[in-house]
Amino acid sequence: MKVKEGMKKVYRSRISVLLVGFILGVLIPAVVPMVKHSITPGLVTIGGVFVFIIFLLSGIRYIICDSKIYIKVWMFSCGSIEISYISSVTRSYNPLSSPAASLKRLRIDLIGGSIFSYALISPVREQEFIQELKSLNPNIMINVPEKKGTWRIQDWDI
Repeated sequence: MKVKEGMKKVYRSRISVLLVGFILGVLIPAVVPMVKHSITPGLVTIGGVFVFIIFLLSGIRYIICDSKIYIKVWMFSCGSIEISYISSVTRSYNPLSSPAASLKRLRIDLIGGSIFSYALISPVREQEFIQELKSLNPNIMINVPEKKGTWRIQDWDI
């Protein structure tokens, strides 16, 4: 994708401590039997799994360029979404597999021209992301409440 600098906006994915904990909670019990036989290989494997998960989740990016949202994980492209096909953006906590490193997600509903009916993403600066989408397609319906409260410290709700 060759574009002039300044013509694209990059948003990284929010990383959820809860999601990382869940993934480790599923993977670590598979490694625990190795620890019983020999502590060093087991700890190295657990450490390697943890580093790999953080490395994988920290590389998710959403790039808005040429009226499309490009989804990338490090250098690999995971597809794109035509902004003109977006009908609405809503809050979602859906745990389905998606290019989002958090359970606090945006559900992007799509109309005609796409093989999928929706996409789940989790940009860190989501209000800025939504405003950018709205500037490119003013017909998008937005339903993303901005919740503030005691349990939401620095946007860490899940």
